[in-house]
Amino acid sequence: MDASLFYIIFIIAVALIFDYTNGMHDAANSIATIVSTRVLSPRQAVIWAAFFNLVAFVIFGTAVAKTIGSGLLDINVVTPTVILAGLCGAICWNILTWYFGLPTSSSHALIGGYAGATIAKAGFGAVLWSGWTKTLIFLFCAPIIGGVLGFLLITFATWILQRNRSTPSAVNKWSRRLQLFSAALYSLGHGGNDAQKTMGIITSLLFSAGMITSFDVPLWVVLSAHTAIALGTLSGGWRIVKTMGQKIARLRPIDGVCAETAGAVSLFIATHLGVPVSTTHVITGAISGVGAAKRLSAVRWNVTFQIVWAWVFTIPAAAGIAAGIYWILHFFIS
Repeated sequence: MDASLFYIIFIIAVALIFDYTNGMHDAANSIATIVSTRVLSPRQAVIWAAFFNLVAFVIFGTAVAKTIGSGLLDINVVTPTVILAGLCGAICWNILTWYFGLPTSSSHALIGGYAGATIAKAGFGAVLWSGWTKTLIFLFCAPIIGGVLGFLLITFATWILQRNRSTPSAVNKWSRRLQLFSAALYSLGHGGNDAQKTMGIITSLLFSAGMITSFDVPLWVVLSAHTAIALGTLSGGWRIVKTMGQKIARLRPIDGVCAETAGAVSLFIATHLGVPVSTTHVITGAISGVGAAKRLSAVRWNVTFQIVWAWVFTIPAAAGIAAGIYWILHFFIS
């Protein structure tokens, strides 16, 4: 096999490994609430989430992939080594934060890693600042949207239930059934947004290597990315499940329904607009909003603020790691 082709295949494998770690790291996003409310066991929940991660490609297009691949950085200066360094930086950050149980954003890690490696090669002139505007706005606004929607949904649901004088047992019974549906919606949104990020990276790689002449995502890339993220979800992510499901706010089934639905709506909007967002922070915001509707003290704000700090730090940290990896790879490959 030609050495350059082997190099491309190797980088594609690394991209799919990142996608796998994304699913593993972000499994908590899809299953934390449904496990914490004991609607499904952990094993049942990951199977449920992984299935909808996989089939999400049927519903969503490739707008997010195009934003990641060609809308943030000058694709003409991107090389396979840049992409490899960016992926390695994101993977390193994912593994580090997974080990410490921090629900940071794989999306932020990938964007930061890709940007850091590109800047290390070509300087800040390679950054398409216009493309970053919408992305950064949504990265910060998506969890706020999730929080507001979560607050409104639980408030409306509580009003309806009190008006109908529903008993707690009846509410739990119907909520547990509805949570299967809301968890499925959230998993669709998670797979639809996050798998496209890897699609964008792989398509950028194919374009930079001259294997495709226009930025169109091949079907095999779509299927590979969704399969990898689904397999990652199947592997779990139990350290982060505990943080997401119990440490932010204690959840009842009705709370889980509202949080997951709010998160799903936020993700559907962002994916439709072609904006890569953090699924981790969307569900964090939604859970916090649901908890705050009961009373502000119901939310463990110290945990939420720890997550926010990790959120802010992720892009520069992943960028720095990726830049260092690029310089090391460039030294040896050159």
